[in-house]
Amino acid sequence: MSAGNPQKKAAQREPAEVIFREELERIAAMDLGPVPPGWRMSPRAVEKFVLGDDSLGIECKFVADRAMVTRVIISLCTSRGCLLVGEPGTAKSWLSELLTAAISGDSTLALQGGAVTDVRQLLYGWNESILASKGPCFDALVPSPLMRGMMEGRLVRFEEIARCPQALQDAILSVLSDRVVVIPELPDDHGVILAREGFNLVATSNSVDAGVNEMSAALKRRLDFEEIRPIKNLPDEIGVVLREVNKANKRAGIRVDLDEAVIEVLVTMFHELRNGQTMDGRSTDRLAGAALSTAEAVSVAHATSLNAWYYGDGRMTIEQLMHHIVGSALKDHPDDRRRLKHYFETAIAPRKGDIWAQVWAQRSLIH
Repeated sequence: MSAGNPQKKAAQREPAEVIFREELERIAAMDLGPVPPGWRMSPRAVEKFVLGDDSLGIECKFVADRAMVTRVIISLCTSRGCLLVGEPGTAKSWLSELLTAAISGDSTLALQGGAVTDVRQLLYGWNESILASKGPCFDALVPSPLMRGMMEGRLVRFEEIARCPQALQDAILSVLSDRVVVIPELPDDHGVILAREGFNLVATSNSVDAGVNEMSAALKRRLDFEEIRPIKNLPDEIGVVLREVNKANKRAGIRVDLDEAVIEVLVTMFHELRNGQTMDGRSTDRLAGAALSTAEAVSVAHATSLNAWYYGDGRMTIEQLMHHIVGSALKDHPDDRRRLKHYFETAIAPRKGDIWAQVWAQRSLIH
């Protein structure tokens, strides 16, 4: 195909408000609850969207304790922001995306803490060409996602806020406390940006990062903290992995019948190595260099599906799975190889059944 007529390609991943547009419209149409100022639906409807409702055909999108999700939603009704803290891969960002999609109808107003290095990225910058021709004026202003959220009355996501320099964390204080940003270059009232109803901040932070311990104390006081923990129940986690891998495979255009026994092996191993305890209550080694989260399990299962589609007969096998598990588990901690070998010898070897015998047969991959 010629360069002048490029083939239109589908988006690799669409935002939650696009993926679940039909559900959001259906929930909003039947929502009879009180709606907070600036929100698109009631807190109960937001919760229903996130946690699902089988009677209404609403898909469960996040597995967690209902009381925790309720606390997060209520915190966003207040004048305080909410900080979701947890280990890598516990779907903190996904929860924040679902919340912003339901509350504001737009989850794309987002900042990445590690990428925010100066106040222009945090609050606003200037269009240099307009600035040169007209001088400082409102038309020359380039608002950040945070300021756009204030101006438009929408929820803003701040990913990995602890990675943002502390001086810039402190710069957020006036936004959260006074709900105002003053732009000294603009005259009169044009230089005072007041937050509209519906604006708030939902932030995330990785509890493994050292940066979470260096957060501005003043900023901490203006955020409600909520810990997002790994899924405890094995069948729940298996269900999430099956559902998300099916979606990932569909987006990739492949047709692989997921073997639930293979997926159960994957989730069980991740569950045990993550928690340092086997399913029957015996202690085992935890891996230091790998998150082994539900999100990581989805990635491993999807990679196994791709392997089966492009290099196999479209059927997932334990051999394919183990290659990807080892690649995920053994990263930058040399001792993890010893720990994984010990886990195989003490937890995998004694297990009965053909599927676990197949896993044990792949032990040479970690030697």
